Amino acid sequence: MSAQLITVPLWRAAHGRTGDKGNRSNISVIAWQPALYAPIVEQITEAVVAQRFAHRRPSRVQRHLLPTLHAMNFVLDDVLDGGVNDALNLDSHGKALSFLLLDLPLQLPAELAPLLRGPA
Repeated sequence: MSAQLITVPLWRAAHGRTGDKGNRSNISVIAWQPALYAPIVEQITEAVVAQRFAHRRPSRVQRHLLPTLHAMNFVLDDVLDGGVNDALNLDSHGKALSFLLLDLPLQLPAELAPLLRGPA
């Protein structure tokens, strides 16, 4: 018998932080609890992140796993409209990009629900 699954936005299982360097954005995803890390790693892949940011046309998406920290870091090249000094958009540093990533759906075994943050 398979475990019952629930679908939640990623932000309920992890938090994030965004940084930038030139035209490159890096977005960290840190699990709220160690037990949530494995399903996040399994589901939030380079391909999923590239698809989420397709509208920004990244030339490359790399994922770096940090298992000791229960975290991962995504590096997205060419997503900041040329970088801080060249971009005309309101978020030239890309600080809001983590919110796009943290809104991805995540499937979890129902027994992990008590570890989630925020309203159900």
